[in-house]
Amino acid sequence: MSVSKRKKTNSVSRRTVLKGTAAAAGVGAAATLGGFPTVWAQDLKDITIRQLGLAVSNMDPFAKMATDALGFTVEQTAVDLGTVGNRGITQPKSFDLLEPAYMQFKFVWPTGNFQPVDVNRLSEWDKVSGIYKESGKGWDDAWLGDGQRPNSVMYVDGAGSDFKAPGSTDQVAAMPILHNADTLGIRPDEIGRPISSWGELLNDEFNGKTALVGFPAIGGMDAAMALEALGLVSYADKGNMTKAEIDATFKQLIEWKKKGHFRALWTTFNESVNLMLSGEVVIQSMWSPAVTAVRAKGIPCVYQDLKEGYRSWSLALMIPKHVEGKKLDATYDYLNWYLSGPAGAFFAKQGYYVVTPENTKKELSPEEWDFWYEGKAAATEIRDPFGNLLEKAGAIRDGGSYKNRMGRVAVWNSVMAENEYLTEKWNEFVAS
Repeated sequence: MSVSKRKKTNSVSRRTVLKGTAAAAGVGAAATLGGFPTVWAQDLKDITIRQLGLAVSNMDPFAKMATDALGFTVEQTAVDLGTVGNRGITQPKSFDLLEPAYMQFKFVWPTGNFQPVDVNRLSEWDKVSGIYKESGKGWDDAWLGDGQRPNSVMYVDGAGSDFKAPGSTDQVAAMPILHNADTLGIRPDEIGRPISSWGELLNDEFNGKTALVGFPAIGGMDAAMALEALGLVSYADKGNMTKAEIDATFKQLIEWKKKGHFRALWTTFNESVNLMLSGEVVIQSMWSPAVTAVRAKGIPCVYQDLKEGYRSWSLALMIPKHVEGKKLDATYDYLNWYLSGPAGAFFAKQGYYVVTPENTKKELSPEEWDFWYEGKAAATEIRDPFGNLLEKAGAIRDGGSYKNRMGRVAVWNSVMAENEYLTEKWNEFVAS
């Protein structure tokens, strides 16, 4: 990565300490706790880091795992996507780390409520996926995808600054943590035939048994994937629709809604899970860990690979300006731990990806890595992080390999230039 030259100080960076090369600063060969120097853990043991984010990634078992590894307390509070954005804008002192989706950066970052993350303090930055670097790709032949690519809303040069060219500075608005490529979740036992296209979301066969995610931009893009697959609407950029494209999209959606096609417009992870568990819905917008949660209850559910590709998302951790001193030091320890491997294994077993896959690989068994990342048949039973059986030996992960998913991104979750108009049309759709 090309980074700007910054004035050096006499202080020892915590990145250097974490790399184990700061003996001159008095750290020396101290014993370690969870892979991090005990001297720091003792210094920070009374600190609590309050994280606010989504239910898919904020849960008590994960917070406990981080707390046990780091020696200070990590607390996590799960809310819906809208609340994450609103709290980031209006109540930045009510948490110490915010976990916005990248599609929210254009609203949250310009408030000036947050400080940049210094990549020089991130010990694992060199292992972060190329999606967040200059190329915007995890590998050379990956699709770039329509919409707001993560690297376009990352690089900054101060609190609230405009976004800069990818890779042009050594400060980022937030540290990327998780990504995945979304598709449709289906109940194969209820459908009883192959599903290969986004267009099936609008098939009359499933009238009254479909659901859309209830956020205007995301639900609108899922609908666009289906409408384009059916040849009913064409788009220059599904992640940044024109007014005419938005009009055409919602004209179609209102027609389907009036005939009762949609059972629900869900807004939380748990809602989507319960719709599938109950059998009220058999095909819907869905997030990978929600599919995993359904299967963990013994109900067949598939995250379906579709020929038109995936809609992708990414989450990051943003640091409010009030976090400073020892708490800021602890925050960087947590960020570095997050990318170091154990978190990657925890989330891989729920079906999604921390952005440092080579570190994740070190924490999974070869059999788990082959199943979750390589798309190979399971050589052993596959279990989630809580020990629940997900798959028996011989099963193949739906959606295939990591490269199949993140290499076939058709569109990124985005805030469109016509977002207000899109929201207006979405509200008309909801009220219709």
